[in-house]
Amino acid sequence: MTRRVVVTGLGVVSAIGTGQQSYWNALSRGACGIGRSSATWAREQRGGPFDPVVAEVPDFESAAAPLGRETTRMDRFCQMATMAADEAMADAGLAAGSEDLSRCAVIIGSGIGGHETQDEAYWGMLKRDRRVHPLTVLRTISSSAPSHLSIRYGLRGPAFAVSSACASGAHAIGVCADMIRSGSLTMALTGAAEACLTYGCLTAWNAMHIMSDSLCRPFSRNRNGLVIGEGAGILVLEEYEHAVARGAVIHAEVVGFGMNADARDMINPSVDGAREAMMLATAGIALPAPERVHINAHGTGTLANDPTETQAIRQAFGPGAEAMAVCSTKSMHGHLLGAAGAVESIAAILAMKHSLVPPTINLDEPDPQCDLDYTPNVGQAREIDLAVSNSFAFGGLNAVLAFGKPR
Repeated sequence: MTRRVVVTGLGVVSAIGTGQQSYWNALSRGACGIGRSSATWAREQRGGPFDPVVAEVPDFESAAAPLGRETTRMDRFCQMATMAADEAMADAGLAAGSEDLSRCAVIIGSGIGGHETQDEAYWGMLKRDRRVHPLTVLRTISSSAPSHLSIRYGLRGPAFAVSSACASGAHAIGVCADMIRSGSLTMALTGAAEACLTYGCLTAWNAMHIMSDSLCRPFSRNRNGLVIGEGAGILVLEEYEHAVARGAVIHAEVVGFGMNADARDMINPSVDGAREAMMLATAGIALPAPERVHINAHGTGTLANDPTETQAIRQAFGPGAEAMAVCSTKSMHGHLLGAAGAVESIAAILAMKHSLVPPTINLDEPDPQCDLDYTPNVGQAREIDLAVSNSFAFGGLNAVLAFGKPR
């Protein structure tokens, strides 16, 4: 028997809001979390040859202080995962010892892992002749996030990391949903975290000439690149009958998951791969009327991605694509790389819950190649029965999640 999978907990850390309510308030009003980096190295060369625009979480160190002493052993990305996970667990009504957690997995995505720790270690070693911190390896590895969360909550099911660049978060959520459907798990703590607004990482991204020097403008004719952000999105997934039996509040149902590979190019996106991933995610679903479908697009604001994704949506959904409400929340919170799919899945779920499609801000000039309803600049009140979240990564790695209303 195929089991139903539902979402019972949500937690988020982002540049526009920490906590699902703060995050949703910012999304719904079109807040922008993009600005110049506040890092010491950036301030020292403000206005110089490399003065990057980023979407960083404000005052995170102060917000993370209540997490406890254990977080001193964590990289920033792991701290963000922990903060989001604490909210998701509380939202789901879960506490250590309250349930049989032997079949609860912890599967967390991250495209890069503990890059801040690694960057600081190399900088100190090569520039300041300092010894490397003895916990550098433990802070750097991507699996530190699921490991710490497993220990923190006493979760004894499978615990591992997923790393597939910008599809990491969506892959982690989808893998957990499939494991619950198969009967391998009862519950899962899943999602992703990323925090790599470091000198080394941003310099590497800048070398690709795809970073914006101002704002993220998805689907706009004057778009000029992506803006890298940081944060975390964590969800509690649960088998439906288990959630009902313990009286959990259900936010949404995971009704579909599609993943594939373009098998074509490391950088250039493929219409075929994106289209087929969306079709896999919605296969077997009785699609509602197009005007009740919402798509949280990958929408990076790059010249290549946006028209490719537009074509893929049209091909996947046919004439109905014209009536679907699409948006890119990256215009507000930036591109969270490995955490993008998780944070954006939460946005899609909240949009469905609140019957409001968040706007794509900074969409100033219509692009003839991006001709769908991208919800420009102002959110749209709309009843949503199906919310789709797209994640398309370097290497041609595609993952699409579909969420339905609780029933």
